[in-house]
Amino acid sequence: MKIGVMVESFRLGLEGGLRKAAELGVDGVQIYATTGELTADWDASRRRELRRLLEELGLEVSALCGDFGGHGFSRREEVEWRLAKSKAVMDLAVDLGTRVVTTHIGVVPKDTAAERYSVMKAACEELAEYGEKVGAAFAVETGPETAAELRAFLDSLSARGVRVNYDPANLVMVTHDDPVAGVRTLGDYIVHTHAKDGIHKKDCDPEMIYNAFAEGGIEGLHVGDYFEETPLGEGEVDWPAYVAALKEIGYDGYLTVEREVGEDPVADIAKAVGFLRSLDL
Repeated sequence: MKIGVMVESFRLGLEGGLRKAAELGVDGVQIYATTGELTADWDASRRRELRRLLEELGLEVSALCGDFGGHGFSRREEVEWRLAKSKAVMDLAVDLGTRVVTTHIGVVPKDTAAERYSVMKAACEELAEYGEKVGAAFAVETGPETAAELRAFLDSLSARGVRVNYDPANLVMVTHDDPVAGVRTLGDYIVHTHAKDGIHKKDCDPEMIYNAFAEGGIEGLHVGDYFEETPLGEGEVDWPAYVAALKEIGYDGYLTVEREVGEDPVADIAKAVGFLRSLDL
């Protein structure tokens, strides 16, 4: 398996983050293609310049983040523009040499008869078909649902272009699902992973949590009462067992460090990379 880092986690801008990643000697980087400097509006010249810089630094793109925030694909009135922008990010990903675009699609309802379920399924069907057409995977990040619930949703799609960006910490923190067992449940849907850790403090309603993120009301929710992100190896993810499970399903892709909190992100990321190197990848 390869080690990657999320460029934005450094908080150094695009080029600064790329150069810091190269200093750490990682294999690749994940880059936001929605809210940061890189967007699908970049012309061919700027795309070539970025590819040249990546080559100069000895890095490849593990994935692009195509998350446009909000409620994902759960609201019918927003689906059209989100689909158009998501397809443009998939085209950008292919141009930059990666085949993975990660995102949150919203919270899949437990009730498959709910209107929101049919809206999300129709959107994901279209994304899956487009992904198959261009040779890219639109990877849903784990967290809002258990691994079994997400598997059932993905199995309901007729095309295979929608896959999984596996974040073990999200499963631990929000749904309190077993991230090791979840790897086996989701199997070859997994095309990218986030190396993140965390602890679960008390049960919560995932829909409440993700709605707060979507609507910018996270401060009033006091998420620290429910869960907490931790440095790698200091949370509830059993890393040796987790890595063993990834090997068991034949995964040989990226473990990409994502650090969303902390006063010194560069030091935290360097420590996380060192921790990953200590494992039998």
